[in-house]
Amino acid sequence: MNTGQLESFIQVAENLNFARAAESLHVTTSAVSRQIRSLEEELNTKLLRRTTKSVSLTPAGIIFYNDAKEILAKLQLATRKIQDHIETNIQVISIGYTDEADPSLMVDLLNRCREQMPEIHPFLRIVPSRLLLNMLINDEIDILFGFKDGIPMRENFIYRELAQIPVCCVLPSGHPLAQKEELSEKDILSENIVVCNSHEIPSKVASVQNTLSNQFSPNSTYYCENLQAMLTLIKAGYGIGIFPEMPDTDTSLVYVPLNQDHSLSYGVFYKDFSNNPVLKRFLSLMNI
Repeated sequence: MNTGQLESFIQVAENLNFARAAESLHVTTSAVSRQIRSLEEELNTKLLRRTTKSVSLTPAGIIFYNDAKEILAKLQLATRKIQDHIETNIQVISIGYTDEADPSLMVDLLNRCREQMPEIHPFLRIVPSRLLLNMLINDEIDILFGFKDGIPMRENFIYRELAQIPVCCVLPSGHPLAQKEELSEKDILSENIVVCNSHEIPSKVASVQNTLSNQFSPNSTYYCENLQAMLTLIKAGYGIGIFPEMPDTDTSLVYVPLNQDHSLSYGVFYKDFSNNPVLKRFLSLMNI
């Protein structure tokens, strides 16, 4: 099916006359007839009734008319987008990250990209961390943001650190310990704990979480399978959680650092950018 077939059918359907349809399309009547015939053969159905005196739509033609107009409109829009892309020199960079990515780092970087390189259009892919590695390997994304210990390094991967993120106790904002600047293991052993068994938890955080949870009784321990479930239980007062600091507009939670010198390296992973000038320019915003 092509645009010529669709345009010919739509014009005939609207004019109910092959000659007027041909005139509108600036082609011959026989050319319109060939396009309609090839379309009907492709669809294996008659769209028009033709007599020596009149042309009318069959029931199938009536059904197909609106679909044909919608398909043609989408094709024309796609064509305009490609033409605009070529004329305006738009360059797309695909960025992968998880819901756990630090939004303040991302927003600051994208702000600078918009101001300094408006021709670069970021395409954001928010996916589970376990999928990011394969997406980078298969060139489905150009760059990914994540914790260093959460993405296995490959020979052709490059990692650059953007920040050290402290491992924290996550508490309801009204909790007595929420006012402290940092917490020790002793501070939290009298609390309940919410343990999250998810691939989205960085391995270093999972290690700290599991070491601490072994010191809590079964009655004081609540288990869940994903981050949102953990945060929901913490908000509801079931216990504290262990997670990297997350700047958040949610004022119902507070992140208080553990004073055991636990922190995570957070940054960007990418392949050798020698063949990707867009990526090279984007990384320059981070002085990489």
